[in-house]
Amino acid sequence: MDNFQKLEFGILALILAFILALFFYSINITGLSIFRDEINAPYDFISEDQILVDNGNIVINLSNYTLRRFESSGSMLPFLSENSTGVGIKPETEKDIHVGDIITFKQDNKVVVHRVVDKGEDEKGAYFITKGDNNGIKDSKIQFENIDSVIVAVIY
Repeated sequence: MDNFQKLEFGILALILAFILALFFYSINITGLSIFRDEINAPYDFISEDQILVDNGNIVINLSNYTLRRFESSGSMLPFLSENSTGVGIKPETEKDIHVGDIITFKQDNKVVVHRVVDKGEDEKGAYFITKGDNNGIKDSKIQFENIDSVIVAVIY
């Protein structure tokens, strides 16, 4: 192999390494999805007038709230972990849930915490499509009556 062939081989190897690096950068290894999904931010449920800061205390005035601890499935990492505490509110209607919101719902006798990525309506009524931020695939349709809460605050 002469010097020109060695140079040619080296350049091809660099090009191949660059292409592979771009490919692996563009794919989400944990979910094996080719393109990263855009993640919408949750809706602002708590207004400033509901938050009182006084003498080093923070009080958030909410009604119909629940406190949630999260299991260690890893599906919402890095946003949520099993050490996070969530504050949720029970939505009154399907209009209270927006794309980008993080909801809790029951599925297979477990409470799941995932982000709403789409919503629609079918013969059963309003439904929501969710996905863990760290998952590559979306969940099946979640009907409104199966939704337990919308997470409105996370305490780390």
